[in-house]
Amino acid sequence: MATSKDRAILDSIINPLLPNDEFVPHNDVQEDTGHDSEAVKTTKEFEKQGVIFAESGRMDQALEMFGKAVECSPMWASAYNNRAQAFRLLKRNEEAMKDLDMAIQLSNGKGKAACQAYCQRAMLNHYTGNEELAFKDWECASNLGSNFAKNQLIQKNPYAALCNKMLYDVFKNVKEGTDIK
Repeated sequence: MATSKDRAILDSIINPLLPNDEFVPHNDVQEDTGHDSEAVKTTKEFEKQGVIFAESGRMDQALEMFGKAVECSPMWASAYNNRAQAFRLLKRNEEAMKDLDMAIQLSNGKGKAACQAYCQRAMLNHYTGNEELAFKDWECASNLGSNFAKNQLIQKNPYAALCNKMLYDVFKNVKEGTDIK
């Protein structure tokens, strides 16, 4: 449940070679729809509370709310995805990976929850040194419309990274009014 501002900040940290004004929100990602049962509505409320706790640094309470969301709607992929994010922030990566696998399975690899789960799982795979699996997950998220994942794939291409670096330097020099070298 990241905002476009959150994604812009993350993009600028993770993609320092991309110009900041090139950020495009994840508008292409298909929303998860068709689930408006009472249990899912309650689950969404637990998720909202979990996000509020997480944003205020109260990760134990956030994890508790996300756990309640999973208990309330065990077939709702978003609940697992959000709980995985809390696990990741607590550096409980094995538990996060299990929840991400479940989110992808429950979503049938489609929609916003799957896209977010693929991105999170790719990051976990990257941080644990499994670049091959990370690349596959970036591809899946990219195919679902994630611009963040598309940028990650571009950066994995050494030629694209070099071109981005050169382009960044040119724009920086133009902006500063210095000579292009």
